[in-house]
Amino acid sequence: MKRPLLMIPGPVEFESDVLAAMATPAHSHVSAEFIEVFGQALEDLRTVFAAPDGTPFVIPGSGTCAMELAVANLVEPGDRAVLTETGYFSWRMRDLLERHGAVVDMVHAPAGSAPSVEAVEAALRKGAKLLAVTHVDTSTGVLAPLAEYAAAAHRHGALVLADGVCSVGGQELRMQDWGVDVVLTGSQKALAVPAGLALVMARPAALQAFHARRAPVGSYYADWGLWLPVMEAYLERKAAYFGTPAVNNVFALGTSLRQILAEGMEARWQRHARLSRAFKAGAAALGLEQIPAEAYQAVTLTTLYYPQGKDASGLKAVTEAGVTLAGGLYPDLKARYFRVGHMGTARIGDLLTTLAAIEAAYDLPRGAGVAAAQQAW
Repeated sequence: MKRPLLMIPGPVEFESDVLAAMATPAHSHVSAEFIEVFGQALEDLRTVFAAPDGTPFVIPGSGTCAMELAVANLVEPGDRAVLTETGYFSWRMRDLLERHGAVVDMVHAPAGSAPSVEAVEAALRKGAKLLAVTHVDTSTGVLAPLAEYAAAAHRHGALVLADGVCSVGGQELRMQDWGVDVVLTGSQKALAVPAGLALVMARPAALQAFHARRAPVGSYYADWGLWLPVMEAYLERKAAYFGTPAVNNVFALGTSLRQILAEGMEARWQRHARLSRAFKAGAAALGLEQIPAEAYQAVTLTTLYYPQGKDASGLKAVTEAGVTLAGGLYPDLKARYFRVGHMGTARIGDLLTTLAAIEAAYDLPRGAGVAAAQQAW
């Protein structure tokens, strides 16, 4: 059955080999084949996160589960955390931090931008255990200056936690080089694996802070102390158990990671940047304005205001033209914009198809966006 091309900011389209791996017949989570696949996937994630000194966690769950897996282990009641506001998912991070007892100092910014490094540093001067940043906010398409924030945090002795759900595997993120201590993501975005895996990479300072905790972790399922022996065992190609791994998702992850590393991280980051430039050029040629200012535009998705006089009802016509897009999510602007994902397996042909569908659905100049994108590409 023919279906529309999926161009939302996650889940994304998947390569056929990844889908085939997902359909692998059932294996025991302690079988020799699974142990090897899981162990290699954990090793490969260090390269994808650019964290050779990192400890990977891969457990069944969503991106929100990954957020809790990070926050619950780093925060104790009464800890002070600085949080940058860039969209809807910054507020979700605030909810999680406060749920685990943190006192949160949120540094605000207008929609479409991120707080200045100076404003973040001013908050850090008051004292903080943790700086939390949404690297790319899926609701607004805002890219935060993570490397600059991390440098400021370390000047003031704070750990750095980055929500990389919409960045890892697509947007440049050099975890060790930038001094980011914990990064989290979900499997269904730029890693191009079906939803179901929560992934966290923790570097030594974060693990040291975890081992120095005074209070027990407030979440049983998310406790690193229960998962760490499992991850270490599989890295050593041994079986261990706390909770049953999502076996078929891990087979799919292993396949996708091989494809990602065959492409190479530098090339993958450059491909995503090039696709983003092409799509944004096509949208501009159609007179569509973005939410983020140019300095804050992510490469994994584009957030666009509807054409003048149009609204979300046109997205149904886009689907009928062969492409599925996502509506707005950021509360203050929800009815005024839509979102286009271009990450993971996305190719230039997918973007040209998407632009053509937008042109047709919203009665915009036919071919103008497609031509501009082709020229930029």
